[in-house]
Amino acid sequence: MDLHGKTIVITGAATGIGRALAIAMTGCNPKHIICADLDRLGAQRTADEIGGRAYTLDVGSDHAIAAMIDVIEHEIAPIDVFCSNAGILRIGGLETSLTDWQQSWDINVMAHVSAARHLVPRMIKRGGGHFLNIASAAGLLNQIGAVSYGVSKHAAVGFSEWLAITHGDQGIGVSVACPQAVKTAMTKGMEHSAAAVDGMISAEDVARSCIEAIENNRFLVLPHAKVEGYIQAKAADYDRWITGMQRLRDKFDPPTAD
Repeated sequence: MDLHGKTIVITGAATGIGRALAIAMTGCNPKHIICADLDRLGAQRTADEIGGRAYTLDVGSDHAIAAMIDVIEHEIAPIDVFCSNAGILRIGGLETSLTDWQQSWDINVMAHVSAARHLVPRMIKRGGGHFLNIASAAGLLNQIGAVSYGVSKHAAVGFSEWLAITHGDQGIGVSVACPQAVKTAMTKGMEHSAAAVDGMISAEDVARSCIEAIENNRFLVLPHAKVEGYIQAKAADYDRWITGMQRLRDKFDPPTAD
C-alpha cells in the first residue's frame, strides 16, 4: 500500500515504536495521522510534532476503540491503515496475578481483535485497508521470565495470521511486526536480559521495517534478522529448540528452589 494521501491511526503513539511510526510515516505524505494513547499529553506532543491529531484511548476497551473509529470515520476521514502498537510487559512466571494476565490479554491481543472487528467490514466495503499489528519475537519464540507476555504475543501473531488468511483476498492487508528487544521505556533495565541477547535496536529501525512491509504488503516483519533462523531451527527440531531455550533461561533467569 502506498501511504501517500492515506489516513493512518497509530495506538501507543506517545512514546517508543508508536511515536517512531508517527514520525517516520509523516515522510510518506499521508493525509492524516491520528496519534492515540492513554497518555493524553504524550499523544498530543507526538501529534504536535508531526502536524497530526491526538486522541485519548484505552486500547484495553473494545467500546473505546469502537468509539474512536466512529469519530475518526465520521469527523475526519475513512481509516486506511490501523497500526495497533500499544502493548504491555508484565514480568513473572506462574505467580503472575490474574489481573496482570487479563491486562496482557486485553491490551496485547484483544486490542488487535477490536480494531479488526470494527474496521474490517468498512474497509471491505470501500475496497480495502491495512492492519499493522506490533507483536514481538516473543510471539514466535516465547519470552523467558514473562509468561503472560510470551503467551499473549503468540496469540497476537495467531490472530494476525487468521486475519490475513480470512480476509487477505478481500483487500485487507496485514503485517505483524516481531522484533526482539527495542530501546523503549518498556525495556529500560533489560539491556542484559535474555530478550536482549542479540542486542537492542531503535524504535526508528522498527518503524522503517514496518513501513517497508506495509508498502510491499508483506506479512511478517522481522527487524532482527536472526529471528528468521531461530524460527527455522524451532520448526526443524522442536525438542532441541526447547533444550536450547532452557539453557538460555539458565544463563539469564535460572530457576530457584522455590
